[in-house]
Amino acid sequence: MKKSVLLLALAAVSFSATAQKTAAPKVATTQTAPAGYTDMMAATIQELMSTGDVAQLKQVGSKLERAAAAVPTDWMPQYYLAYDQLIICFQSKEDGEVKDKYLDQAEAALAKARKLGGDESELLVLQAYIYQARLGIAPMTRSMKYSGMVKEALAQAKKVNEANPRIYLVEANNAYFTPKMFGGGADVAKPLYEEAKARYAAFKPANNLAPNWGERQLLGRLKSYDTASAATK
Repeated sequence: MKKSVLLLALAAVSFSATAQKTAAPKVATTQTAPAGYTDMMAATIQELMSTGDVAQLKQVGSKLERAAAAVPTDWMPQYYLAYDQLIICFQSKEDGEVKDKYLDQAEAALAKARKLGGDESELLVLQAYIYQARLGIAPMTRSMKYSGMVKEALAQAKKVNEANPRIYLVEANNAYFTPKMFGGGADVAKPLYEEAKARYAAFKPANNLAPNWGERQLLGRLKSYDTASAATK
């Protein structure tokens, strides 16, 4: 009996040492991910991209938190959790203080994704998008601060990977919602949206979990230009 207990204790120590040695990788592998993890993540991402309902988005956020706990070396749950909190901010009817808290959570998750070695171009684009959301909460008082921060983050993202189509989408949005008197507006944004469309056409995500959002939003925006043009004829 004593011998069995000793063997179990030694096995536990050995397992603990092995776990410490394998904690270093920054990206989850098939060895560390539990069975069904990839399918679960794919389904959760699909749900995230398919809804604008705040209650459902919060449920998605809980799923992503569980995924992050299950595979703490994978940056993608934290990345999509940041995106989830951002979309909640956009969709919420709550006041600006509450929306800022969603964005605080988004930035916290994004920081964790960066520590885990996430795709820097994608992280910078999402950071720029979060800055846009901050600006949108109080445009009159925040435009001077956040407009420049959006541009700076996108410029950095281009240096990392200029083929990333989400750079051009967020850049176009920034121009679209900037008043004409400050050099923005729909006319200024349109060629940027067209550039984004070409970039999306050429883009191929690395795998089925890699960031691939934004094209539907882009096409909706371009359709609004066609609708406006038809209305003036």
